[in-house]
Amino acid sequence: MKKNLLIVNTGDGKGKTTAALGMILRAWGRGMKVCVIQFIKAEKGQPGEVKAAEKLGIEWHATGDGFTWLSKDMDETTARALHGWEIAKEKIASGNYDLIVLDEFTYTMTNNWLDTSEVLEWLRLNRPSNLHLVITGRSAPADLVKDADLVTEMLMIKHPFELGVESQLGIEF
Repeated sequence: MKKNLLIVNTGDGKGKTTAALGMILRAWGRGMKVCVIQFIKAEKGQPGEVKAAEKLGIEWHATGDGFTWLSKDMDETTARALHGWEIAKEKIASGNYDLIVLDEFTYTMTNNWLDTSEVLEWLRLNRPSNLHLVITGRSAPADLVKDADLVTEMLMIKHPFELGVESQLGIEF
């Protein structure tokens, strides 16, 4: 049986986006049409995955302004995330994609910028039957987990950051 999957990568550990990047690369390698919308990472940032996506011709939208907990203007941060949701809805409803990743999307719901039940209802009504959808981010809402076909929780056991080691080029960004 084939089915369009709703996949959630959540948890406090590292690797949620990285796992989604693996699916993106796998889908792209199979000739599938892929799109990524990032909700938190800065629109002006150029992490390694964005540079790779540009070289591969993978459609990529970063709508955030960086780390939300450092935001000096939460209204702007919220507006950027809501703009990302409008882009996502357009891309999802278009029927033009086989895989869409909503990276860091759980934060829009856990921060109450979007209502989880409204998001899930919109997806039920508008997600094409051939579209696999991946949602990443910490603290995935219980209703999202319930609706998902595949949920992976990344558990942080040990991280170099705990020892004061900064993010590493090519590893974290």
